[in-house]
Amino acid sequence: MITRSDSNQRMSQLVQHNNTLYLAGQVGEGATVAEQTQDCLDKVDALLAKGGSSRDKILQAVIWLDSMDDFAEMNGVWDAWVPEGAAPARACGEARLALPKFKVEVIVIAATDD
Repeated sequence: MITRSDSNQRMSQLVQHNNTLYLAGQVGEGATVAEQTQDCLDKVDALLAKGGSSRDKILQAVIWLDSMDDFAEMNGVWDAWVPEGAAPARACGEARLALPKFKVEVIVIAATDD
């Protein structure tokens, strides 16, 4: 069974297939990479909760940065956010994001609590 939520014609923010959640890429607001990263992760937390999951059930994360020069700043926020012993499989790369104001985008796949 597939369920979608927070959808429009283009995309869904959250798709559940059986016991797996797929989140759309989350971008954040803020003047710094750290602020944008925290905002992204707050959005991820909210979507995970909506889907019946939590950050300790994240299976995989893909992070896109506007510039790899921001890797350490993003990791400072990420490392404080990921629960100890629950680090997901992760990739991070550089990409041109949807709008020039965005510096980071986070994409997550997680298991549900079911």
